[in-house]
Amino acid sequence: MPEGPELHLASVFVNTACAGVIFTGAVEKSEVSKQAQVPFTSDAYQISATSRGKEVRLSLTPIKVESRKGKSAPDQAPMDVVFRFGMSGRFCFTAKSELPKHAHLRFYTKENPQRVLSFVDPRRFGSWRANESWHKERGPCVISEYQSFREKVLSNLADKAFDKPVCEALLNQKYFNGIGNYLRAEILYRLKIPPFVKARNVLEGLKPQHEDPMNIKEEPSKVVAEEAVVDKKKIEHPDLISLCHTVPLEVVNLGGNGYDPQKGDYTKLISWLQCYSTDGMNSLTDHNGRTVWFDGDPGPMAPKASRFSRAKRTIKKDVYTDTKKEKLVKKEPGAGKIGQDVPKKQSGTRRKNASTPGLKAEAAEDSKRPKADQRKSSSKGVQQPKNKKAKRPSIRKANTKAKATSKPRRKSSRNA
Repeated sequence: MPEGPELHLASVFVNTACAGVIFTGAVEKSEVSKQAQVPFTSDAYQISATSRGKEVRLSLTPIKVESRKGKSAPDQAPMDVVFRFGMSGRFCFTAKSELPKHAHLRFYTKENPQRVLSFVDPRRFGSWRANESWHKERGPCVISEYQSFREKVLSNLADKAFDKPVCEALLNQKYFNGIGNYLRAEILYRLKIPPFVKARNVLEGLKPQHEDPMNIKEEPSKVVAEEAVVDKKKIEHPDLISLCHTVPLEVVNLGGNGYDPQKGDYTKLISWLQCYSTDGMNSLTDHNGRTVWFDGDPGPMAPKASRFSRAKRTIKKDVYTDTKKEKLVKKEPGAGKIGQDVPKKQSGTRRKNASTPGLKAEAAEDSKRPKADQRKSSSKGVQQPKNKKAKRPSIRKANTKAKATSKPRRKSSRNA
């Protein structure tokens, strides 16, 4: 599922691809999408993007159009459209003839041939809201609003949300806007914090920081991947809140080294992971039904009904480059390395195996013989079963003999 870093990279992608591009016409929605229409139409407008936690906002800004009479005023008021990506949402910028299959919201350019900025969502869990701002229930962004994020968490520790295990509290977007399943696993792993300990116990000893550990100003529109450079010297003693800021920024930096979630290439991210779905780690299902990956003891608040598994699933990193196609392979008892085939139990009788040279030659010779002589099995020491019809007479004869011997006894008993 796309998390804070992926949505941040999506906004960078839109701003880079759509810089200086003029769009025109109405915003088009696919017929299969159940989301609302975007009531926006303009002869000429531009698109810019901003991310905040797990949301991306597209700003549609009409511009003046030159005509014979001169420049005319914009024909439409500006509009903001806020997106949530769900499980598989992303943006694409392609030619109109190459429109993706699951493009559910489309913005057409004015140039010829036309290009399309589209919101692609195969699973259709994503959503958008027109004429609205950021969701009110979501807190400051862990990436671009570090100071506000830290202050809100530390000033609300009395909230019942922090009575829960720390792994579940980290998914609460009211306080940790942008943190998701794989990020929480990596953050807790680095601090060696068991996932099922009370969140308040972990956070109550932390103090406010007056400086951003990454030295980034709280202006989401100006935060780009080049500015998100990790300076470990400024973070001598990282804590849970600071890692909620710096670890997502590490993923953002992967975008400059080949990590491209817009194209579905997650190779760099998979190699970066140290804990999440990694061989040798433990996994457990939390109270919300989400799988938690960790190392060591789960903690005292672990669900009792949930199964505790150790190193049973891993991603085939050398095969798959897309998390949508990641294959989780189960390691059966007695197997060697993860991904090896477990030998099947052999049956009591051996069968012909064409791949074995000796048996293959015997099978070829056997096929040349007459059917009447084909009684021997291609496997040494094993005979073909006799004809079923030959067995029945012997059984009948045995029954008739038994009847014959029993009749005289009955007669002799009567005579006596």
